[in-house]
Amino acid sequence: MSVGTGAPIIALEGLSRTFQRQPVLAERLLALVGRRAMPAALQAVSDVDLTIHRGEVMGLVGESGCGKSTLGRMVSGILPPTRGTVTFDGRQVGDLSGRDRLAYVLGVQMIFQDPYASLNPRQKVGDIVAEPLRVHGMAKGRGEVTARVDQVLAEVGLDPAYKERYPHQFSGGQRQRIGIARALAVRPRFLVCDEPIAALDVSIQAQVINLFLDLRDQHELTYLFVSHDLSVVRHVADRVAIMYLGRIVELAPAAELFAAPAHPYTRALLAEIPSVKRRRRRFEAVKGELPSPLDPPSGCTFHPRCPFALPRCAEAAPALQEISPGRLSACHRNGTI
Repeated sequence: MSVGTGAPIIALEGLSRTFQRQPVLAERLLALVGRRAMPAALQAVSDVDLTIHRGEVMGLVGESGCGKSTLGRMVSGILPPTRGTVTFDGRQVGDLSGRDRLAYVLGVQMIFQDPYASLNPRQKVGDIVAEPLRVHGMAKGRGEVTARVDQVLAEVGLDPAYKERYPHQFSGGQRQRIGIARALAVRPRFLVCDEPIAALDVSIQAQVINLFLDLRDQHELTYLFVSHDLSVVRHVADRVAIMYLGRIVELAPAAELFAAPAHPYTRALLAEIPSVKRRRRRFEAVKGELPSPLDPPSGCTFHPRCPFALPRCAEAAPALQEISPGRLSACHRNGTI
């Protein structure tokens, strides 16, 4: 699988997202008696710099709650960033308007984790897939719309006759294919795949993964593939970004990352990938609890769980630095562990 080349199709610079929260009644009462209240802001994503080249599959991996989905939603335009910029095809998304804005809206589509919740249960499949075509005037007349719907349903492995059925009449894998067909209907160039197989049976996951790879070749697509499953990412991704508590802590070509992980968090994740070669090994999750983004640790946010932590790790956050060509890691002990 070759890594994309040329100018990046997506570039993120200093991308951050903060969610403001309203304290619940119990917190207000604690504040009245002088007890410490939870912060009013949640920093979900912090200063992410990332480029994704045409034709590339970028894997984005991390534990639940680390900000992966929030980052994907900012890339796709569903959520606006609090700070930083998203650049699509060399132009900042915030500066786009008119046709240029529409080209971004149609060119970057998202595949959601829950294939049932992302589909309108009151619409037939044909109407779900056809809706963006009608809204954006991408097909003229009922005949052209129907032909396009039939085409994309066939491309994702569904019988075009299924367009007269409702989402509840399909299995989970078939519903995910419908979601993919809806995204493909507008001829996108970039897909954000947010845990697209997490809600599917194991027996179906491989089929959907192979479908993504086939569609990539057929339509010259570029992916941001969000997942917590490193074994899946290893199979599909050209490069992998590891995310921890809203920050990228390691970025590397997939083969190099799996062969020799640099960051302690990446090492911990890779050590617990299930393998038939380690049948008698007892599974142990990464030690310690994932800190709350409402009250993150000082310095390196991974230091309370890191077996290699130094005193300085609690004092200063390490910068994401290049440790070899194409490889980045955010650790004070880069090259010494």
